[in-house]
Amino acid sequence: MVTIKEESPEDLAAIERVNELAFDRRDEAQLVEALRRSQKISLSLVAVEDGQVEGHILFSPMRILSESGSVYPALGIGPLAVLPTSQRQGIGSALLKTGLAKCRAAGHRVVLVLGHPSYYPRFGFQPAGQFGISCAYNVPDDAFMALALEPGALNNVSGVAHYEPEFDGV
Repeated sequence: MVTIKEESPEDLAAIERVNELAFDRRDEAQLVEALRRSQKISLSLVAVEDGQVEGHILFSPMRILSESGSVYPALGIGPLAVLPTSQRQGIGSALLKTGLAKCRAAGHRVVLVLGHPSYYPRFGFQPAGQFGISCAYNVPDDAFMALALEPGALNNVSGVAHYEPEFDGV
């Protein structure tokens, strides 16, 4: 039975390990640590089974800058990581569903993700370009997606979405 909970200090080494193994590199683990050092984590959840951290999801602040100079707050997902030996067992889905529910309950309105276009739509994500939102990074249109956490949250929102500077090196 997998339990989803907010990260605790005891989970930090396991979170680093999960991200390194899931992505087969250190970049995402270093990103998580950089965001933690900068105090730019909005929500960080772990999936625990039999006392072991099997997965991790992180939400951090983003901003959408319109052509007129308006700024719309959003959250970005990344990374979402599950140990390779535990993938395709619903752990990532559980992390994402719980995280989105917690973000909604906390009053956040918009979540953005740069991810697999075949994975995130099942949770309601749509290409951000449909809402007039592009990513500051040069990424495929179908891989940058948006989700309104409340009805109408993406109405009249358009512009370029910017991640925190810590993402620039990933």
